Amino acid sequence: MTGSLPQQGGPAGELDVQAEDRAHVIRRRAFTLLIIVLLIGIPAGYLVISANQSRNSGKAKEEKYSARGLTEGWPSKVQRRLYQVPIPHPANQVAWYETNNWRTSRLYVQFQTTHAGLDAFLKEIGVSRGQLDKGNITIGARDRNVTGWKFAGPGARPGTYWGLVHEQKDPRPTQQVVVNTGNPTYPMVYVVSRVIP
Repeated sequence: MTGSLPQQGGPAGELDVQAEDRAHVIRRRAFTLLIIVLLIGIPAGYLVISANQSRNSGKAKEEKYSARGLTEGWPSKVQRRLYQVPIPHPANQVAWYETNNWRTSRLYVQFQTTHAGLDAFLKEIGVSRGQLDKGNITIGARDRNVTGWKFAGPGARPGTYWGLVHEQKDPRPTQQVVVNTGNPTYPMVYVVSRVIP
């Protein structure tokens, strides 16, 4: 006699899986969407905000330094060496400004010194006082606008102006020099040194 075997159920602990109801599906999809927004949207939003702040900061700095023109004090030793603008000792009323773009870099420097200091400066850049031309304003209008230097007209310092251009082969800088001898003891020197990378 063979008896019938009892039916075996599934493995122990297996639950019947019931179909999800519609509300549960909507909650699960909403939660998934929220996670996606948080993982992708927030970093993307942060990058956009950061890029705008960086761009605005660059514009603000450019406007700030354009408006300021010259900065009182000495340019760094690296700048003086790169642009070959040796400021002599003693010197006062020292101020500078630097501009850079992909074509040309310029260092604008002004200082007041003694006649011996002027001679030392000219000798160090490779020229002499005899090469200065009376009345020759060698610094152009564009560079004067950048710094606010005025060599003639209202607001100009009275005096006699002497100028020269010291051209050198790239990568060495070309210097435009104007000297105001309105103060007979302490000439004022203006320099624009241009480097083409």
